[in-house]
Amino acid sequence: MNIHRRFIFQFFVQLIIVFVLFFIILISFWAFIGYSLMDMESKQDLSKAEDYFVSDHVNFKNGKAVFEVELKYLAKEQNGWLLAINENGEVLGTYNMPGKTPKKLNASEIAAITYGENSKAHYTYWKIANKPHFVLFGKEKIETKLLERISPFVDWKLQKLNLNEDVQNELNSKNGWVQLIDPEGNVTDEFGAKDQQKNYSVKKLFALQDEEGSSTVLYFNPDTEHAILVGVPADNKASSLEKSLFDSLNKSLIIIFILAFLLLLSGTLWYARKFGVPLLTLMKWIQNLGSGLYQEPADVHGRPATLNRKGKLKRKFRLYKELIATLTQLTETLKQNEKQEQKMAQTREEWISGLSHDLKTPLSSISGYAQMLASNDYSWSEKETREFSGIMAEKSDYMMDLLEDLTLTYRLKNNALPIAKVPTDLNEFIRRIIIHYINDPVYQDRTFNFIPHPESITASIDPKWFQRIMDNIIANAIKYNPPGTAISVRLSSIEEHLIVIIIKDDGIGMDSATLGKLFSRYYRGTHTGETGSGSGLGMAITKQLVHLHGGTINVQSKPQNGTAIRIMLPVN
Repeated sequence: MNIHRRFIFQFFVQLIIVFVLFFIILISFWAFIGYSLMDMESKQDLSKAEDYFVSDHVNFKNGKAVFEVELKYLAKEQNGWLLAINENGEVLGTYNMPGKTPKKLNASEIAAITYGENSKAHYTYWKIANKPHFVLFGKEKIETKLLERISPFVDWKLQKLNLNEDVQNELNSKNGWVQLIDPEGNVTDEFGAKDQQKNYSVKKLFALQDEEGSSTVLYFNPDTEHAILVGVPADNKASSLEKSLFDSLNKSLIIIFILAFLLLLSGTLWYARKFGVPLLTLMKWIQNLGSGLYQEPADVHGRPATLNRKGKLKRKFRLYKELIATLTQLTETLKQNEKQEQKMAQTREEWISGLSHDLKTPLSSISGYAQMLASNDYSWSEKETREFSGIMAEKSDYMMDLLEDLTLTYRLKNNALPIAKVPTDLNEFIRRIIIHYINDPVYQDRTFNFIPHPESITASIDPKWFQRIMDNIIANAIKYNPPGTAISVRLSSIEEHLIVIIIKDDGIGMDSATLGKLFSRYYRGTHTGETGSGSGLGMAITKQLVHLHGGTINVQSKPQNGTAIRIMLPVN
């Protein structure tokens, strides 16, 4: 999965998580509001309570019902009473019940209570969870009681109510009203009915019965065809319920606001940790690269900021793993380039220093002899002139060889020397090199011996540069040993995987100090009678060329015991 798809996936998942969290909070909010409403409604009007509310507030022990304090308080505050029975109608407990408490309710009484036929009281009942028990809440019908008090005082013929002072006071205390209505629906007399109709149609009478917020009863006199309407407003608790609801909503909104703020804060911190911190780390990494500091930013423990203790990518950085991989590769590349540049600068300085050092002596000789030949103070003989010219030519050749060696070692050190390897028969290749030295009159005072491999053996070499290897080694064996030295070259193999070339002489050998510096640049081995001529680069170049052919070179030598140089190459 590439970084673009991973970003899309991450944001999609996060949006789903936010939606789910918001949905959970919303559901929780509405559940809290619903529970609060039911709880407040139960406390305002116990008859509207749910079964679970009553079940939680009634306990049954040893066949007796025990009402909790809150339920008893609500029943008494609402001028009602509580009654608990079992499935057989046996009374298990009562509270605040008027009159004599019955021991058992028969079927007809239960039917009257259940279907609302009880004219004296309103009843509400609940089934107790997991028990064959019922709890009843009863409230006296105030309007029915008032009607019974009013009826005896009515003058049906004169169509007057004739209420005495006690009845009037009772109506006022209950905020009740009473109207006397003729057969046409006109109000002929009334008390306390300021906001009521003065004429009733059939529709208005039905609407009055369905009107919320009040209870109305009617008594009809069949002799005069007049009727008495008595109404009592319900307990004015709507405003208090509204206030409680408003307070509950305010509390809920405060809780929702706090939860939303905490969710936003935690979401911000989470986003900062997941996206901000990695991006800041990557920006700091890029700034390091721009300022020349080619390394990944470290944490407080000194470890790379993107890796954990086990060296694996931290979870918060996994989203950017392709970018981190690219930055890691870029950092390594820049670091290698810097090292290569430093190496090239150092090589350049060494080359210039070595060049100036090695050219100084021959240039001084050439300059001195040239000045001598150009001098007018002395006339040189032909023999002297030729001698001076020979020395100048020798020094010039030395300078040319030195420049070539310096250039070669510089190219080798910077891996800039092209190698064209071809399969070559080493027996024949080395044989020709040895024959060249045997046939050269200059080396007649040396003995050469070649011991070829019993069978034809082939290796991938660059003929030009491999001959340079052999020439450097043989030339050193000739140069640093006295006349009469025997030089042998042996060609063998190891298990058909490696080719071994051993160049051995029986000369004066080398001490440990010379042996340790043999492959160092500008080091020249000397012995008695040797002037110390040479560039000092021969063996350093030899070692580099052997490595360039995929081989190794090793030297064994002791003073007065000769020297053996072993070259090992892979078989073609």
